[in-house]
Amino acid sequence: MSLKLSWNSDQTAYEITPALIERLETLLRLAGKQEEVPDGEVALTFVDDAAIQELNKQYRGLDKPTDVLSFAMREMGEDEIEIIYGDDGFEEVEYEDETGGEKSGTAEDDDGDDGYEEPLGDIIISVPRAIAQADEYGHSVERELGFLFVHGFLHLIGYDHQDEEEEKVMFGKQEQILQQAGLTR
Repeated sequence: MSLKLSWNSDQTAYEITPALIERLETLLRLAGKQEEVPDGEVALTFVDDAAIQELNKQYRGLDKPTDVLSFAMREMGEDEIEIIYGDDGFEEVEYEDETGGEKSGTAEDDDGDDGYEEPLGDIIISVPRAIAQADEYGHSVERELGFLFVHGFLHLIGYDHQDEEEEKVMFGKQEQILQQAGLTR
């Protein structure tokens, strides 16, 4: 058992390279180790502003783009039906050419375990927002995508930032993980 990352890209603003996916896998392992989450699967989708705006409107009632959304599978709302997952595993999808369009794949730890992992949830990142924020904060797009990914992961496992104290804890954890991975400002 291990932490696994499945991903897809439905945007053309930034090339999602195998090196970036490897970096995100590293961040996932570091975050999992720090937070004592040894296994599970995280589904990551890279989108444009229009797609994330629609999701933000649908699920949060906010008709504007945002940088990252997280949908935890382990949380149950009052009116939700519990979903039971079989052990179908993951279908590997070839990495397509660099001309844009949809790309996807399944990234796994190198332990050779191809078994089923319980879904932790979905993280949706707006790549245009990440690019703009990287420019605004004066760091690389890779660092901003890493930050948003770790932020989303921490939401999946129960962290939030509704008040100043929660924000301090969550953002401190994010910085620790990014520093360990060498993604500094």
